[in-house]
Amino acid sequence: MNSSFSKWIQWIKDRKKYTYPILGVAGGVGLGYLYYYFIGCNSGTCPITSSPWGSMGVGGLMGLLLVSK
Repeated sequence: MNSSFSKWIQWIKDRKKYTYPILGVAGGVGLGYLYYYFIGCNSGTCPITSSPWGSMGVGGLMGLLLVSK
């Protein structure tokens, strides 16, 4: 009984290790897209904000860096 309880506690701890980075990347991607949509680059010469993929990639990277320890 004690062994299964400790395995359950370990499973919870392992999920926390992956949950925060996934949420950080998802939030960063969402904010990156919103930045592209509302601010963006009208001329198309901006390397990061000229396409949604660039701004979402940078946003996801920033979100990962913010939640990483």
